[in-house]
Amino acid sequence: MLVGYSLALILVACNQGARRNGMPAGAQAALDAAIADIDAGRYEKLYKEAADEWRRESTLDQSRATFATLQEKLGKVHVRNLQGVNEEQTGTAHSVFVTYQTSFDRGDAMETFTLVERGGRWQVARYYVTSTALK
Repeated sequence: MLVGYSLALILVACNQGARRNGMPAGAQAALDAAIADIDAGRYEKLYKEAADEWRRESTLDQSRATFATLQEKLGKVHVRNLQGVNEEQTGTAHSVFVTYQTSFDRGDAMETFTLVERGGRWQVARYYVTSTALK
């Protein structure tokens, strides 16, 4: 009996390794890539790899203009502190919502990413930034 219990603990520990901060590994990888693209100014790449929701709500030019405004008003990112990860599974959709408290050159902001999974592939569907420095 004790051997079976130990095996169960090992299996649970291995399965939890696939998640960081309560997020599926694929979602984490997609988020990390999106953040790297945003920070490096690779907005076209970000847009092309984004979920359909992003492209339905904004053109590439509109997305570039939004990022230019963010860059102009907030500057570069100094530190992102994870505030929360919420995962939602419905009958037809699997989503993850990630929020960061972020320090920029010219102010603090909340960044919120929405990721969706389709066909085993995670993509960024939305990206919001709220800050008093944007007014």
